Amino acid sequence: MSPKTSQSGGKAGGGTGGVRGLLTPARVAVGALALLALIFIFENTRTTKIRLLIPEVSMPLWMALLGTAVIGALCGAYFMRRRR
Repeated sequence: MSPKTSQSGGKAGGGTGGVRGLLTPARVAVGALALLALIFIFENTRTTKIRLLIPEVSMPLWMALLGTAVIGALCGAYFMRRRR
């Protein structure tokens, strides 16, 4: 029997279950960065003028920052999915 197929005590499959498998250093770092980004976004609440090509609109700065962050996250997720 090879070491990969033997199940000598412990969990089957040898995976790390529970909280350890859920809280990897990369996930903690991404969560911390996301929290900092949200704090930055919601601290900037003044109304500002935004120009996209020709039209100029007035809107709260937090909405523009949040919209930009969402678009960036979607683009990042799309390109990471295509990479696999």
